[in-house]
Amino acid sequence: MRPVSNIIVGLSGGVDSAVAALLLKQQGHTVSAVFMKNWDEDDEQDYCPVEEDLADARAIAEKLEIELHTISFSAQYWNRVFAHFLKEIEAGRTPSPDIICNREIKFSAFLDYAIGLGADFIATGHYARIEQTPSLRLLKGLDNRKDQTYFLHTLSREQLAKSLFPLGEYAKTEVRKIAESEGFGNYAKKDSTGICFIGERRFSEFLSRYVKKNPGEIRTLDNRLLGQHDGLMFYTIGQRQGLGIGGRSDSSGKPWYVVDKDMENNVLRVAQGVNHPALFSSALHASELYWISGEEIASPCRCTARIRHQQPVQACSMTVQPGRLCTVRFDVPQRAVTPGQSIVFYHEDECLGGAIIEEAIADR
Repeated sequence: MRPVSNIIVGLSGGVDSAVAALLLKQQGHTVSAVFMKNWDEDDEQDYCPVEEDLADARAIAEKLEIELHTISFSAQYWNRVFAHFLKEIEAGRTPSPDIICNREIKFSAFLDYAIGLGADFIATGHYARIEQTPSLRLLKGLDNRKDQTYFLHTLSREQLAKSLFPLGEYAKTEVRKIAESEGFGNYAKKDSTGICFIGERRFSEFLSRYVKKNPGEIRTLDNRLLGQHDGLMFYTIGQRQGLGIGGRSDSSGKPWYVVDKDMENNVLRVAQGVNHPALFSSALHASELYWISGEEIASPCRCTARIRHQQPVQACSMTVQPGRLCTVRFDVPQRAVTPGQSIVFYHEDECLGGAIIEEAIADR
């Protein structure tokens, strides 16, 4: 057990951060909490119930008898996270704002604020582990279904050294049972699945307020016209829902999936069948390669990787190129490799780092 420390928990109003605070207090640490408000509200309260989350956070803080600070990082979120998100969307890519949010807000702006309050460490409800010896390593959470290292892979050793993840050894089912046994009112609260800090809004309606719509054609790979799209930024590779082209008499009856976004001609390319060959890629190119250790690993190397959160890790070979670029070749072709998303690398349970997917490479 580490010496008693002054720890500030990022208390979101959800069950995970609530139990994280509880566990730390039970270990004898001096615990307080911060509720972060990082999006300026408009009239769409139904999509982002910040007041409800704040009320839940206050209830937990009161029950645990810990001080709760509230702080807004709205300006930082807009400048460091959301502006980048919009730029990527306009380029036809599918970014991961939660990854940037962790690096720039939760483990940067919040960390700096907490240290200013006298904290030795910050803590969050992420399902991940930090091993301090012989050198600091980021490890997967023991609950494979909840492991969140995918979203933490851009954190530096310096950020991780000041961070604690009390839930890394727990399963989500255990966390809910602990919360229920302690009488936490949020023990059964649904996990958030919306964009980090923005919430579960109707994505296309929300996005259209910031990015101009540019309707165009939906065509098959052999160039048959099937319909119209609202703008390529509303779609992602592998998407099935919301295409509006089902039930056609001139097709096989199988569901349609997005297989490509032709930005030059503003055409959305689709194909039928969940396992259509056009959805699979044997390799990819990636940029902004980042290693948690700060040291580039020997290349080429064998490792495992995932191209989306909760995907089982996939065996691959990775070759580093100058300019923080890399090429990854998978042992088994991967479905719906999506530019703008992250590929995250692992060696057994250790998260090594990751990169931004630039281009999928089809089977040859």
